[in-house]
Amino acid sequence: MDSPFLAGLLGFGLAGIATLSFAEKFLPVLPSYVLFVLFGLATVQDAADLGGTVAASTLGSVLGAIGWYAVGRIAGKRRCEDLVGRFGKYVLLRPELYRRLMAAYERHHFRVTLVGQTIPTARIYLALPAGVTGLPFAPFVLATTLGTLAWNAPLITTGYLLRDTGWSPAATGIAVGASLLGAEALVILLVTRIQRLRRRPCPAPP
Repeated sequence: MDSPFLAGLLGFGLAGIATLSFAEKFLPVLPSYVLFVLFGLATVQDAADLGGTVAASTLGSVLGAIGWYAVGRIAGKRRCEDLVGRFGKYVLLRPELYRRLMAAYERHHFRVTLVGQTIPTARIYLALPAGVTGLPFAPFVLATTLGTLAWNAPLITTGYLLRDTGWSPAATGIAVGASLLGAEALVILLVTRIQRLRRRPCPAPP
């Protein structure tokens, strides 16, 4: 682990893990699939530590999402659009991505929130349009927590299982991230194919 900053925060144990997980929602400098694998590699000593690390990272991530949700609720639709247009590029939130996230909330709010926490880019900023559209707070937090667990736990566990293999956090995280992105692309391809088949008109009977 080359970063003194990361090493210093991880030295605070579960509090440091929660802080880094919270910060990752606002400063996506280190991809989450690297950061959480790093937690498993560097902080989990045995199976007993695994649950606490997953819980601390989930708490930090959910609090970060609540922060974005609060920004959306307070700023409102027009002001958020202006802020994203002016400053979004500095936090990797392009206006096009923001509009797609807003459009995703036209229906299936709970499912979008839950699944969105397992999509690398969307998981950081999805809470902002959730706040703008005024999603009920309790279901938002529940869906965010479940989705965050589904994302954090496998990555941290992967790091823990690979801690004695000699893999670096970056190499492990990139391999895991590439696998996740490949699986995501395959799912999108299959869903698109199924939708096209459903829209294809049935042949007329002879």
